Amino acid sequence: MTDTSPKGYKQLAGSEREPLPGARPVGPVDPNERIEVTVYLRPPVTGNLADTINEQAEKKRSPLSREEYNATQSAAPEDVAKVEQFATAHNLTVVSTDRVRRRMALSGSAAALSAAFATELQTYEHPGGSYRGRTGPLHIPEELASIVVGVFGLDNRPQARPHLQRYERTPGTMHANAATTSYTPLQLATLYDFPTSNNGSGQCIALIELGGGYVTSDLQAYFQKLGIALPVVTSVSVDGGQNTPVGTPNSADGEVDLDIEIAGAIAPGAKIAVYFAPNTDQGFLDAITQATHETTNNPTVISISWGGPESSWTAQAMQAMDQAFQAAVALGITVCCASGDNGSSDGVTDGKAHVDFPASSTYALACGGTRLEAANNTVSSEVVWNESTSSATGGGISDVFGLPTWQANANIPPSINDKRVGRGVPDVAGDADPQTGYQIRVDGQDVVFGGTSAVAPLWAGLIALINQQRGKPAGYLNPVLYQNYAKLMQANALRDVTSGNNGGYAAGPGWDACTGLGTPDGAKLLSAFSAL
Repeated sequence: MTDTSPKGYKQLAGSEREPLPGARPVGPVDPNERIEVTVYLRPPVTGNLADTINEQAEKKRSPLSREEYNATQSAAPEDVAKVEQFATAHNLTVVSTDRVRRRMALSGSAAALSAAFATELQTYEHPGGSYRGRTGPLHIPEELASIVVGVFGLDNRPQARPHLQRYERTPGTMHANAATTSYTPLQLATLYDFPTSNNGSGQCIALIELGGGYVTSDLQAYFQKLGIALPVVTSVSVDGGQNTPVGTPNSADGEVDLDIEIAGAIAPGAKIAVYFAPNTDQGFLDAITQATHETTNNPTVISISWGGPESSWTAQAMQAMDQAFQAAVALGITVCCASGDNGSSDGVTDGKAHVDFPASSTYALACGGTRLEAANNTVSSEVVWNESTSSATGGGISDVFGLPTWQANANIPPSINDKRVGRGVPDVAGDADPQTGYQIRVDGQDVVFGGTSAVAPLWAGLIALINQQRGKPAGYLNPVLYQNYAKLMQANALRDVTSGNNGGYAAGPGWDACTGLGTPDGAKLLSAFSAL
């Protein structure tokens, strides 16, 4: 691509944007509109965090303490000073600076910010509404080119979608898999043999939510019906996001309540911190870094049930979030991500296979979906969840992230797109079929939800139980699971799911691009981890 930057500027790598499908510009934004952007700065030149994480995994070293992280991974003062000079020169205000998150917030008028980053901001209309957007790359002064890794907030299009599906029987129709059932999280915890002597006490599960909200009376009624105490649930505002219930289960409220009620039922002694952020790449990323570095809640697990196909993200956003996940796992925080609900296409209509991000990050524990049937409190059948192209577990081969070293011996197949062998998604799985879904209460109604949205908090709850029992965080689980796969299978700590497909990829023995390494036997997994 030819660099058309103004004199003294360079293109910000990976910042290119195209309009949303079906969107059209309807005019420039108001030049006086006040906008706040987030600028993320480079990691330190020394102290490569990826090397530190690999060393932790290989030598079973403890996670970094927050003091160690802050001392070695914070933004350099001179980098901050250069961004401050840039802001002053362009009539921008430095709203906040967080060297530990390597994050600076700048505000100014649309006109000033457009000039500062050499872009044009337009208002776009699309089938889902309207957004403030831009096309092409952003530009930054040459002296900042090696310092700034991402600028977010100029474009506020919706970035992600929740990965849940409500079960609703359609009158007069019968699906091939017509037999339906539903489970409480406690019933699934029994079927997956989760440890029963722990309740997650001393742990904090962070939930990332990009819309909707919850009503405390729903949670009270739900947990009372389950016969367990209401967990401590705290709302945290990110970039102005708030706990704002829409009032209908078919909204983002369903996602919020699903996450809280599953994680809270599995680990009722854990604190549940719900981070509400705007559904933009800026809000999503800021929620991750705030949850990771906030010492008030100090999460040990982060559960993310939102995402979108890799092709819908900018490279700068994926890079910045991947670095945010690096920080989390280096600190001992496990990041669980739903792998998507639209099969191997991930909802993209170009005829190719796509995986969901952020599940495809090398530092995420990607959670796929199964259809689980039981008899006499025992799993009688577990296969890949696949009802249709728009109702099936996500999974496949990343177009962005390379094959991690810990997947080198997992027989990851080449992509059906171009034979590229990259990061394989998912890593693990759990019940996700809406027809064998989760009993949830939302907006005064008892409903049943499925989707890989449910699997992320299910695994997050299990990890909180394991952390409590072991007295230390599980942290970066991926290398542990893959490098000890034979031992875990021998101990029956994982159940291999070998039947079914998600469209482009089929299940089979060992890892597959539908259910990863399989589903858990929680008690045996705890025992196996303790012996490793």
